[in-house]
Amino acid sequence: MSKEQKFTYDSPTANGRVTLVGAGPGPADLLTIRGLRALEAAEVVVYDDLVNNDLLDICPSTAKRIYVGKRAGVHYVPQEKISEILIEEARLGQHVVRLKGGDPLVFGRGGEEMSALAAAEIPFSVVPGVTAAIAAGAGVGIPLTHRDHASAVVFVTGHECAGKTANRNHADWAALAKTGATLCIYMGVRRLPEITEALVEGGLMGTTPVAVIANATLPNQSVHLTTLAEAPILSTTLKGQPSLIIVGEVVRWAELQQTMQSLQLVG
Repeated sequence: MSKEQKFTYDSPTANGRVTLVGAGPGPADLLTIRGLRALEAAEVVVYDDLVNNDLLDICPSTAKRIYVGKRAGVHYVPQEKISEILIEEARLGQHVVRLKGGDPLVFGRGGEEMSALAAAEIPFSVVPGVTAAIAAGAGVGIPLTHRDHASAVVFVTGHECAGKTANRNHADWAALAKTGATLCIYMGVRRLPEITEALVEGGLMGTTPVAVIANATLPNQSVHLTTLAEAPILSTTLKGQPSLIIVGEVVRWAELQQTMQSLQLVG
């Protein structure tokens, strides 16, 4: 039996609730319409480091703004504290928008926040956002799938968080190398040397095309086209810049787009 999905972000209620909203990869105009409406109805917005500050202007002027940004190696607010903030603000009867870069449930710890809210019996809903791999690929002309070259895509983190056991949830790079899939690696720049070495050991050629897109879709975006053998140097060059790594034959389409852009400039 189908059940119609209902959204409460635009309906006043005495009960507090949380809406997890994906802010997209950076530009404000890549926010979804549903995300826009949730922000317009926010009484509290809890936002991340990679969220475009222009999105905060969409919230009512009376909305409380709470910054909980964190980046690799620098954690301003622990994840447990963020969940506590969401629960505390919602228990005051407010509509809390948790604004997260990209998509809330793709390497965004949205699942952890959902679990905490459920345990506290706080109603919540999720508004999807454009995740970095989709945005980076589209922005530089890389089709993540292609019927002649890649029938699968893998989203994988290059950063293993502290606390994982030695045999739990770690990426098996050798296995991934054998899939023939396009590999989209999040948060992997610092570990590029060991990741590329593991992929080559797993069977990928050193000549396999690689694209590293820093600050994808933003005005300061930079695109670095290279190979598995040459990619490790970028771990130093792009240190500290949010970057998405794409590995696979489909990366060659970025070269096609660059050629077309050059022709347009000449014309």
